[in-house]
Amino acid sequence: MGRYLDSSCKLCRREGMKLMLKGIRCETGKCPIEKRQRNVAPGMHGWRRGRGSDYGIRLREKQKVKRYYGLGETQFMRYFEEAEHTKGNTGEVLLSMLERRLDNVVYKLNFAPSRKTARQLIAHGHIYINAKKVDIADYVVTIGDKITVKPSEKSKKRIRMQLDTNPNFTAQSWLQLDIKDPSAVIVALPSRQDVQLPIEEQLVVEFCSR
Repeated sequence: MGRYLDSSCKLCRREGMKLMLKGIRCETGKCPIEKRQRNVAPGMHGWRRGRGSDYGIRLREKQKVKRYYGLGETQFMRYFEEAEHTKGNTGEVLLSMLERRLDNVVYKLNFAPSRKTARQLIAHGHIYINAKKVDIADYVVTIGDKITVKPSEKSKKRIRMQLDTNPNFTAQSWLQLDIKDPSAVIVALPSRQDVQLPIEEQLVVEFCSR
């Protein structure tokens, strides 16, 4: 899969919203979205952000989801096709699957400051699932899975340092977090309310089904 090597902030500016691609930095005044003069799409004609056609509106919704979770086009369509063949509302099933990606779960547990850093942690073998090392970021967790940190002091110290940056952190209800260990158990499937991205998933379904 090709990697995006340009500025992450350009993606947020293009979508006109915070995609939380740089973790805590996105919540500070350094975020371009917070700066009025830079809250425009990148490029020399970025200030001309128009209403957009029906096709363009649906494309933007799809791009928001893709970029929020850090997926390539082929990856995203693979998830969509699987969601399409799963019982239930296709849009909500798709978002639930993306929420259960291991890199997103590690980020949601505050083991990493961003999804990009979470992917790095996973690739370097710091994360275990059910006592087995998993180094695949797009691994989809299920109910009952226990996520632990590699049993080495170096790995645990790194995770604890990240947890200490936000001592008042509370995990979402579908994640049962044990900060002392540190570890977590998947106790439920994420609901639509757990997805913190303000999008209209039905528009994504309409775009991908065309």
